[in-house]
Amino acid sequence: MPPLTDPVRVAVIGAGFISEYHINGLRAAGRCAVTTLVGRRADKTAARAAHLKIPSHSTDYQDVLADPDVDAVVIATPDASHKQITIDALQAKKPVLLQKPMAMTSQECREILAVQKQTASRLTVSFMHRYFPEVRWLKSKISQNAYGKIHFIRMRNATPGADWADWFYKPDSVAGGVVMQLGVHGIDLTQHLFGPISDVMAFCQTAAPIRTLSDNRQITSHLEDNTLAAYQFAAGHGGSHEMSFTEVAGCDRFRLEVYFENATVWLRSDRAPALVAEGSKNGVPDWQAVDLPQEPLGKLHHAHWLDVVRGLAPIDDTPQSGLSTIVVAEHIYQAARESSRIKISDKPNNS
Repeated sequence: MPPLTDPVRVAVIGAGFISEYHINGLRAAGRCAVTTLVGRRADKTAARAAHLKIPSHSTDYQDVLADPDVDAVVIATPDASHKQITIDALQAKKPVLLQKPMAMTSQECREILAVQKQTASRLTVSFMHRYFPEVRWLKSKISQNAYGKIHFIRMRNATPGADWADWFYKPDSVAGGVVMQLGVHGIDLTQHLFGPISDVMAFCQTAAPIRTLSDNRQITSHLEDNTLAAYQFAAGHGGSHEMSFTEVAGCDRFRLEVYFENATVWLRSDRAPALVAEGSKNGVPDWQAVDLPQEPLGKLHHAHWLDVVRGLAPIDDTPQSGLSTIVVAEHIYQAARESSRIKISDKPNNS
């Protein structure tokens, strides 16, 4: 049953960097109260809760799962904890918004989905970029076939890499390097817009194994920090996907170029959130900026999730997409290991 309270009372499990995005998004969405913050260390969690003006805090997520005054939970913990916390939350009948990547492996994703089916609980995987105004605009144009056939796409996900925690670079804590931590955003977004990926080729490397954190500690990472993947989509077009954790300037969330039959579209370029060129003037592309609504970051994303929690919107496709992104990521690793083109199957070779 959906919660009858208004506002919806939400606990955020995970007190790290990404938790603030969810807390701000929930508050921007409205009709929601973030009541509890759960973290691993009592002192840091208390300080973080006070900073974010959250009235209660805990170091045990079971406390909020057992609390009848908590209607739903956001899970924003390290990857290795996702499966168990999510399964426990679903079994406690708490609707869940689960931070990407969904789990450590595709098998763990399937175990989560099995519990969701068994309990009929509400599960949403957090793919924030789907809700950006420019993405919604492009998806609408594609559904209208406004620019004709898609020829090729270019996706970029690039940042200098996380510097706020050492667990981010530990194989026992995370599902992988740049592919799992950053690339899954691009994998989901390309499949959300352009349909399923059917084949992949890839190259991975660790270009900067020594990382300096914000507290000046130096750690060694053996996880991949640069990857180039080439995709064949089931619809027939191709694409490239560049992923980097060593690009000093980085890009703003992502950059996407789409080469249509009758137009070229750029999303999140330096010039505008969305640009389209449907022709040229004197041989120069006639770029036009798209007029988009201005929205607080995360507002629509969390408003949609709260509607799912209330039972006002159906569970979306993000749980299955969460699995699909991990499956594609695992095939990227396989293709890089084998230096070959790999057809996407349900069970990649992870040896």
